Amino acid sequence: MQQTPPPPGIPAPGMPAPAMPAPAMPAPAMPAPAMPTPAAPAAPVAPVAAQPKHQSSPEVRERLKAVGAISQALSAEVQKVIIGKAHVIDNVMINILSNGNLLFEDYPGLAKTLMTNTFADALGCDFKRVQFTPDLLPADITGTNIYDAKKGEFTFKPGPIFCNLLLADEINRAPPKTQAALLEAMQEKQVTIGTVTHKLPAPFIVMATQNPVEQEGTYPLPEAQLDRFMFKMSVGYPDRADEDEILSRRITRKKDGVDVEVITDPQRVIAMQQACEDVYLDPALRMYMVELVSRTREDPRVLVGSSPRGSQALLKTARAAAAMRGRDFVTPDDIKAVATLAISHRIILKPEHQIKGLEPSEVVQTILREVPVPTV
Repeated sequence: MQQTPPPPGIPAPGMPAPAMPAPAMPAPAMPAPAMPTPAAPAAPVAPVAAQPKHQSSPEVRERLKAVGAISQALSAEVQKVIIGKAHVIDNVMINILSNGNLLFEDYPGLAKTLMTNTFADALGCDFKRVQFTPDLLPADITGTNIYDAKKGEFTFKPGPIFCNLLLADEINRAPPKTQAALLEAMQEKQVTIGTVTHKLPAPFIVMATQNPVEQEGTYPLPEAQLDRFMFKMSVGYPDRADEDEILSRRITRKKDGVDVEVITDPQRVIAMQQACEDVYLDPALRMYMVELVSRTREDPRVLVGSSPRGSQALLKTARAAAAMRGRDFVTPDDIKAVATLAISHRIILKPEHQIKGLEPSEVVQTILREVPVPTV
């Protein structure tokens, strides 16, 4: 792997987020909502008082432009390997900027594992892969205390979970006890062995895969663990043109592997995640998020609606979607783009609707069509 120079406006490795340098060219004015003149009609939803809060400082705008530049460079690098799935790659990037965990559910051979490997290479992060099997024990993931005869004491031997990016391949093949070993790590970013708690390195992201077809010898993920995933998504089959391009590139490079250049590093990834906290969210859009999540609890087809963790996932991913595009404010389109991926897997349908084949994503899409979009 080769280290590529960062795009303009990206900090050198190890620099904190506030020190992210600005590009040489001055940033264009952000498309902030214009203040209404006396002759113009009043905006139907967005209050005028909220508009001054939208005026971010030049430093914030430059940091978010740098986040957008890095994100585009990462996306372009991953697309050298994953062909025809730009929207999937963008969603993975949003998940990474949100510092969330990701669950891929799709058929075998659709590049779920390859996409995770490629992102790990491009991010320059420490990467570990665990193949989940029915005989896998919790200690095989988290690590354990081993007696050192020379020292006469127990020492901790870390497991593969101590990394920046963990690929949990076929996670539903492990028994519930082993799946539960990931719960603390996925939420609190730490592992407790005995009475000692060990912090995981930052950033720490779990990307898990599972096969929705073959159910023999599998253990469905409990709802509590599904709720720990920021996104649940699929890759999908390529079309004919993209599949032809896959074969063409394989013939050209004369090997299975693809050389991926390193675009960033763990410290810069942390800085990018911190920069997303400065993305402005209009109060009207905040209430729009609340309405979307609340309606999942009121829908007659739903047995259990989304929890407040779903609302926070919607907030974080919408901000990340804006930052990925170099913006310092969230738009309604940002929210609608991530709502299905962030909320669907947190919904449990009533049995009669499950039997009819209704999918939770259809419920979320119906809610998105019914809830009025605020004007901001």
